[in-house]
Amino acid sequence: MQMKINNENYEVITSKDITHIEKAVDKSTLDMPLVAVYCGSRSGVGEVYEQAARDLGNALAKNGMGLVYGGASIGLMGAVADAVVKGGAQTVGVIPTFMLKHEIAHEQLTRLHLTDTMHTRKTVMAEYADAFITLPGGLGTLEEIMEIATWRQLYQHEKPMIILNINGFYDRLIDHLKYTADQGFMKQQDLERLVVCNTIAEAIDLLHVIVKIDDAVDTEKMAGK
Repeated sequence: MQMKINNENYEVITSKDITHIEKAVDKSTLDMPLVAVYCGSRSGVGEVYEQAARDLGNALAKNGMGLVYGGASIGLMGAVADAVVKGGAQTVGVIPTFMLKHEIAHEQLTRLHLTDTMHTRKTVMAEYADAFITLPGGLGTLEEIMEIATWRQLYQHEKPMIILNINGFYDRLIDHLKYTADQGFMKQQDLERLVVCNTIAEAIDLLHVIVKIDDAVDTEKMAGK
């Protein structure tokens, strides 16, 4: 199935396609690791969050890392993508077709993928990603980082996961996760795999140490096999 955006035709990746993810996601032309950034399609209150998104995008590009993200040109998503693109790094966007009614797809990406569902989108992003960073965001952002943490808990990947706690945004979430572990509903080691960084510099330093381009995601299990 194809869909036209701005006079260009795009193949829509479906849930069936991700059972053979290597055909849907070609990483052979990428010459840098990609970091998946989960963040809001809104900018939040004040300048601090959007500025952090721009600073993260600048830092990724400056340090030879590209971006895979939700494909939109608005909110924190647009800010981080704009900065990575401006910095000359590779940028991949992944957006479900139904979201095009709500979010304007970015027009300056290295690669844009359309998908049939949110689940397909997240699987494609996970396949591209060499690491995951979460900026502030809403329900969708929370769902994304919690799902990827769950996949790690179930041994579906071994990629680094970072919560970038800008302006103390995730303080309450971090406290709740600690309480969850204290109450026996989460292993301490799974809690510790969600690394909390309070500054972008901390996150970049961590990525330099632990990002490995060849880390694999078991996408067959993600697709329900």
